[in-house]
Amino acid sequence: MTNDIVFEAASTFLSANARLLDRHRFRLLVGTGDPSATLSALAGYRNADGGYGHGLEPDLRSPESQPSAALHAFEVMAELAPVTTSQAEQLCDWLLTVTLPDGGLPFALPVTRPENCAPFWVEADPTTSSLQITAVVAQHAHRVAAHDRAVADHPWLARATEFCVSAIRRLRRQRRTPHAIELAFAVRFADILSSRNPETGRELLAILGTFVPDDGTVHVQGGAADEYMRPLDFAPLPGPARALLSPEAVENDLARLRSQQAADGGRTVDFGSYSPAAELEWRGYTTVNALRILTGQRNG
Repeated sequence: MTNDIVFEAASTFLSANARLLDRHRFRLLVGTGDPSATLSALAGYRNADGGYGHGLEPDLRSPESQPSAALHAFEVMAELAPVTTSQAEQLCDWLLTVTLPDGGLPFALPVTRPENCAPFWVEADPTTSSLQITAVVAQHAHRVAAHDRAVADHPWLARATEFCVSAIRRLRRQRRTPHAIELAFAVRFADILSSRNPETGRELLAILGTFVPDDGTVHVQGGAADEYMRPLDFAPLPGPARALLSPEAVENDLARLRSQQAADGGRTVDFGSYSPAAELEWRGYTTVNALRILTGQRNG
C-alpha cells in the first residue's frame, strides 16, 4: 500500500470520526493546515486560567484545567512550529500555579465532574508529584521551547526539568522499577533534553536504559493483558533514545505500525476507554500520531 493510499484512507476516517482538533492536526501534517484554525480548535478546550480541560485528555472529560490536558496542548503547539502563540506562555504561567513545592506536577488535580472519567484520574493524589505526568508535559514543552523563546525561558519549565532530572537520578539510588508508562515518558523527556543539555541527557538515558529491554517491550502494569509500551513509545523518532533499543526492534515496530491501519482508515488502541466519545477520540488522535511517527522517520 502506497503512502498516498494510506493518507487518503486516514483522511476519510478522520473526516468522518475525529474531533475537529485532530482533523486540523492532520492537515498540518500533510501541509494543508491553517495554524490559526488549529489554535482556534485548541482554544475550545482552554479555560480562563490559561490551562486546558474539557476532555482534551479524552478519558478525563471534566472541565477544569489539568496537567494531562497541558501535555496535549503543548503537543499541538509543537506541531505548529515555527508559529508561536501567547497561549503557550500562558499555559506555563498556569502550570507554575499548580506546581508542587518540589517542582513536580501532580498526576491530576481534583476532578469536579468524575462522570465518564478514568478512575486513575479521579483517584489521583493532588498533593504528590508525579514523574510520569511531569516528564511528558515537560517533554512536549521542550518541543515548543525549541522555537518559542518565551517557553524556553519560563521558570516553570526550569523547575519541571530540574524535578524530572532529580527524580530519574533517584531511580538509580532507590532501585525502583518505574511503571511502564512512567518509564516511556521519562525516556522521551531525557531524549529531548539531550538536544539542550547533551551530558545530562546521556546520563539520564543511561539510568533509564537499565529498565528498557533491547526489544523495547514492557507490559503496562494494571492495563489490559495485551497492553504494552513498545519501541516507538520509548523513541518515536530518531534520536539518542534509539540507542537503548536494538535496530531490529525498531524496524519491527515500524512494520507493526505500518500494518495497523484498520479497514476504515483509522487506527485502534490497545487500552480501554471510559466513554464512547473517548474511544473514538483516541482513535483519531492515534491515527494522526501514527502518521506523524511514520513520516518522521524520513525527516528525523
